[in-house]
Amino acid sequence: MKQEPQVLYIPMGVKPEAEWFPGFGKQQLAQAILGSTIAVALAVLLWFIKGSVPLAVVTFLTGVSASIMMTTKDRNNLSVLDQVRFMIRFMKTQKVYPYRAMAEWHWKEQKKP
Repeated sequence: MKQEPQVLYIPMGVKPEAEWFPGFGKQQLAQAILGSTIAVALAVLLWFIKGSVPLAVVTFLTGVSASIMMTTKDRNNLSVLDQVRFMIRFMKTQKVYPYRAMAEWHWKEQKKP
């Protein structure tokens, strides 16, 4: 009996984890909470230094919205934070590859008279 080859079908747009809205799931929530915590600390620090409540509130709201926007993934499954990480990793990699030209085929050198 002849068997047909099985073809693996992966539908497009299926996400491996649940999301609250497109591109924002549990992992992005944790990253956004961390960014929001930093925004709160910065807002409190500005409030103590300057004594300005509106400046602290604007700093807090800007930090929270920026952290959510930076962690939300697009349809290519990349976020701004991922792009920055990739750029930093690329900057750290080696980009100059110095080498010495050496004999590539040793058997050719042996056959020469």
